[in-house]
Amino acid sequence: METLITLESFVRSAQSASFSAAARRLGLTPAAVSQNVARLEARLGVRLFQRSTRGLTLTEPGERFLREVSGGLETLQTAIANVSLAAERPAGVLKVSMAPAFGLGYLVPMLQDFLARYPDIVPDWHLDNRPVDLINEGFDAAIGGGFDLPSGLAARELARAHVIAVASPSYVARISPPKDPADLQRHEGILLRSPLTGRIRTWPLRNRAGEQVAVDMRARMILNDPEAVCHCALMGLGIAFVATMNAVPHLRSGALVRLLPDWYADIGPIALYYAGHRQLSAKTRVFVDFVVSEFKRQDLAGMFDARGADAGRAHKGTRAKR
Repeated sequence: METLITLESFVRSAQSASFSAAARRLGLTPAAVSQNVARLEARLGVRLFQRSTRGLTLTEPGERFLREVSGGLETLQTAIANVSLAAERPAGVLKVSMAPAFGLGYLVPMLQDFLARYPDIVPDWHLDNRPVDLINEGFDAAIGGGFDLPSGLAARELARAHVIAVASPSYVARISPPKDPADLQRHEGILLRSPLTGRIRTWPLRNRAGEQVAVDMRARMILNDPEAVCHCALMGLGIAFVATMNAVPHLRSGALVRLLPDWYADIGPIALYYAGHRQLSAKTRVFVDFVVSEFKRQDLAGMFDARGADAGRAHKGTRAKR
């Protein structure tokens, strides 16, 4: 009978067409994965891969074996993971992706309570501003927006992602604050270039009455990182569009002022993504339940809502000049 790691080495190598990529997912060296596959081929008496400098290609017997073994391997892995659930001690490495500002501001502060409740789980959290491929990159879950939702994945919406116009009090003191979105064209804009598309991000603004307008700002500077945009706004370098989840702490402290408090952009959901098969691993299930519960307990969805009190705060001087 083949060992679980031998079969997993074959399946992951087939999925990624690379021993190196499979090794990264399994926490092994490429040589170890290659040796596991070679032992499996020797045991079966067939060649499963054609190997070349361009990568791995499944042979016909390899394709047939992959179809037959993949489902059974996933079932076995899920069964092993769920043994810990039966003992009420979910365990294992929990690999999760999230944006740096969101992770540091909201998820990392949850770690102490989460680890106290589930001491056998080891968080392996990747703070990165990019949508990840959960399946091929071996993530248990991801939190963010803009993810594709292929077959086999599920999503739990945590909050709406709203974007608002902000500036520092020092910048507001030097200008005649905008009274409507069209006024933004007269001011220095700190613009965001999408690291994925290379395009400068623009958002149509809407208000509570349902009106919607397109907004263009004169570029004072262009950056490809949302946190850098927020930091430049804090320095008084211009007006920036910042996600409410990033802006709220600065609005509360007075380091940033919200402009056009009746206007915002809705850029979609902040969601928790994970494998959607019925036998979800215990560690992932308790993580999903914990995060959803904490969002409700702390009312983070309300905090991120641009129509609420936290994101709706505006500088007294701003309102007085309108």
